[in-house]
Amino acid sequence: MSVHQYLPRPCSRRELLAQAANGFGAVALASLINDPAYGAAGMTPATAIDAMAPKKPHHRPRAKSVIFLYMDGGPSQVDTFDPKPQLIKEHGQPIKAKLQATQFDNIGKVLKSPWKFQQYGESGIPVSDLFPQTAKHVDDMCIIRSMTATFPEHTNANYFLHTGFGLQGRPSMGAWTGYGLGTECRDLPGFIVLNGGLIPPGGIDCFHNGFLPASYQGSIFKNGGEPVADLKRQERSASLQNRKMDLLRQLDREVIQSTGAHDAIEASISNYELAYRMQTSIPDLMDISEESRATQELYGMFAKFPQTKTYAHQCLVARRLVERGVRFIELTCPSVKGDRWDQHSNLKDGHEKNSLAVDQPIAGLLTDLKNRGLLDETLVIWAGEFGRTPMAQGTNGRDHNPSGFTVWMAGGGIKGGTIYGATDDYGYTAIENKLQIHDMHATMLYLLGIDHERLTFRHSSRDMRLTDVHGKVVHEIIA
Repeated sequence: MSVHQYLPRPCSRRELLAQAANGFGAVALASLINDPAYGAAGMTPATAIDAMAPKKPHHRPRAKSVIFLYMDGGPSQVDTFDPKPQLIKEHGQPIKAKLQATQFDNIGKVLKSPWKFQQYGESGIPVSDLFPQTAKHVDDMCIIRSMTATFPEHTNANYFLHTGFGLQGRPSMGAWTGYGLGTECRDLPGFIVLNGGLIPPGGIDCFHNGFLPASYQGSIFKNGGEPVADLKRQERSASLQNRKMDLLRQLDREVIQSTGAHDAIEASISNYELAYRMQTSIPDLMDISEESRATQELYGMFAKFPQTKTYAHQCLVARRLVERGVRFIELTCPSVKGDRWDQHSNLKDGHEKNSLAVDQPIAGLLTDLKNRGLLDETLVIWAGEFGRTPMAQGTNGRDHNPSGFTVWMAGGGIKGGTIYGATDDYGYTAIENKLQIHDMHATMLYLLGIDHERLTFRHSSRDMRLTDVHGKVVHEIIA
């Protein structure tokens, strides 16, 4: 064997780049790790980047957190926040408007609202008798009467509402919020879904991380009993659990050092370390006994209707989550032993039960947030996946209507006491300042300090975003 093979020899530029590639990657990674925008804060030895560490917004935010009051099933706009005298005049007559897409194509006669509307607040905004408590807060709310959706069917409409895309597999808006901003709470997930008892059509993919890293997916907390499964410590002592955790961290470090960064591994590490911290934080979070009786009464914790108490607990926990710095909280509706806001028949009974469940708790939440100085930095959104038709389905129900419906926003930089947009005389189709779900998403992100066009993630050779290639910020509703 020749000794010359051990002597230094010149190498080509191609060989140098090939042999030094890992070194260049390490230099780039080191730069990213030290950049706070990529999660330098909160790094652990087990992970190269803490995905949920706080990140810098694109501009000055108006809101720090979002509470999304999801009205599963689609409340009727003409029976809640968009009164239409034309329905009273033409009750029982064939509708004289051009028919839009519905789910069941069962077109009945014009159906007037069973409820009266009254004006509230200094703004004098009319709200139906379904929401006598929430209506007292109209001066803090912007009522958007011109929202539209693309799908007249629950599952696709739910995906569209939550992810900006009508098919399964995209990240939820809560996941995008965590991806863009991280979270200020280190002991709880950044995106939490408080399940009142009904998972919407489309299932848990409504709260999924999609193609974003797994750390951003929504964590579902059950109402009553154990909110999160397997949360209690199984070991005989805390010291034994700590030793096991130390061993896992050591093994994880060795795996990452040998295989490189991998989303599934890093998400698993992040999840079990967070779960360890949650063993202390969640029992404290869910225990509302420390709240005063007056506060519990404000939310409706002592109401006679059981579903009111269920939703009251969710709203009270939502306020406590905001106080702890959780970024995005979604509340699903409780089951009223009939159906969610999806009254294809028996409209009066169904909508009254659903409104009874949520009206006082929502009003209590808005009051409590305002009294504590939290409403200005918390964006509250009330929305279903679509609205209902102004004509009857059968004789006493309403079909799905994505062509024009109502959502409202409050707090977090919203211009209160305002109405934006309008539907036609029947409340059927948006005709003034027509908005799409993408616009709601863009405005929500803007209030959080995020430019929706810059919040992207590279997937399938394309820069993806919550608003896809659509969406505009509705500056007219921002204070």
